[in-house]
Order: sequence, then C-alpha cells, then structure tokens
Amino acid sequence: MDPNLLLFATAAILLGGFLKGATGAGAPVVGVPILAAIFDVQFAVAVFSVLNLFSNIWHSYAYRKYRGPFRLVYGFAIAGSVGAIAGSVLLASLPTDALMASLAGIVLAYILLRLFQPGWVLDRSTGMRLVPYVGMAGGLMQGAGGISAPVSVTFLNAMRLPRAEFIATISVFFVTMSIVQIPSLAYLGILTIDRSLMAMAAAVPLFLSMPVGEWAARHMSKVVFDRIILILLAAIAVRLIWTSMT
Repeated sequence: MDPNLLLFATAAILLGGFLKGATGAGAPVVGVPILAAIFDVQFAVAVFSVLNLFSNIWHSYAYRKYRGPFRLVYGFAIAGSVGAIAGSVLLASLPTDALMASLAGIVLAYILLRLFQPGWVLDRSTGMRLVPYVGMAGGLMQGAGGISAPVSVTFLNAMRLPRAEFIATISVFFVTMSIVQIPSLAYLGILTIDRSLMAMAAAVPLFLSMPVGEWAARHMSKVVFDRIILILLAAIAVRLIWTSMT
C-alpha cells in the first residue's frame, strides 16, 4: 500500500478519535468517507463497525457515573435495538435514497431552528416521553440505512444534555447499535477476519487521540460543545444528501 495513503488513513482515524473523545460522537463521519475513498465503502463500514464498538464500550464505562434515568439511557438503547432489527428486515424494500434525503432535510431544519431560535430546548419531561419512539426511529435508520446519529444525536442535543450525560447516553445507544450491526455485516461477508484484524490495528490511533479530544473538551464551554454538535450534525446531513445522490 502507498505509504502516503496509509498516512492519510491514519490521520483520518486520529481526527475521528479526537472528535469522538471531545463530543462522544462523530468518528465515522470523518473516518468512513476517507477510508471509503482510499479503499472502498464496504471496507470502511466494516472497520468502523468494530471501532465504534470498542470506542463506545470505553466511553460507556468511563462515563458510567453520569448516566441519567434508566428510561433515558437503557430505554433509548433497547428501543433502538428493536428498531434496528425491524430496519434490517425492511432494508430490501425501503427506498433508502429518498429516506436519506428526507432525514437530511429534518436534520437541516433542526439546525435552522437552533440558529434562529437559539433558546429553544426540548424539555426533559417531553423528551422522556419521546424516548421509546425516537430510539426506535434511530434504530430503524441504523438497520435500514446504516446510520442512527441523525436521529439519536439530534434528539439528545435538542434536550441540551450536559456533555458528560450526553456521552454516557449516546455511547450506550451506539454500543447497542454495534451489537446489532456487527453480526449482520459478518453474515453478509462484509466484516471478514482480515478486516477485523485491520480494525484492531486501526484502534491504536483511535484510542491514542480520544484522550486528547477529552482533554480539549475539559477546556470547552457548554456553548462551544453545543456548536460543535451542530456542526457535526450539518456534516452528517451533507453526507446523507451526498449518499442519496450517488
């Protein structure tokens, strides 16, 4: 392999790990498109399915004392797993391109709402009632389109959870999504032994950069953290639009 491409791939994983450490999400947003450009889409998805599992297990343990109510943390994750199974079943019949474009529109509408109504918050009592429905919707997107962040991250950001509680909640949700996704990828022949070994090697730069992101986040105000999440959501929306058009 070209050393320059290997260096570029490593840099992408380092950047993804930094973003993951700082915000609790976003590593695949940076890493998957770059690895897909260097290798192919299946390789990128396979590698990050393993990296997501490792990194979110770490975060779910490291932030365990910041977990909120059982209904929010585990109810959200359990509903997501049910939705992911249903989404996988529906994958063959759903118009995924239209689904991705529609979801991108919803995310962009939320970003515009936050820009023009910066004080808007989804109050916790309403959010708690919505947990099973939003969790299932995020799982459906994971099963049908391979990405749950536009739903899950948008929802938790709308509730304005503090950074530590946000990471504690989203990491448990993402672990559940990985547990559902990885066997499916293995069954389809996308996650092979070779790719699993490569993912384990790629975990080294990811885990080296995550603590750097966490260190940076400790010097970050709540407002800055919120803005970074909005930028991350915008990047996800652009990726969804691009995916739906290609």
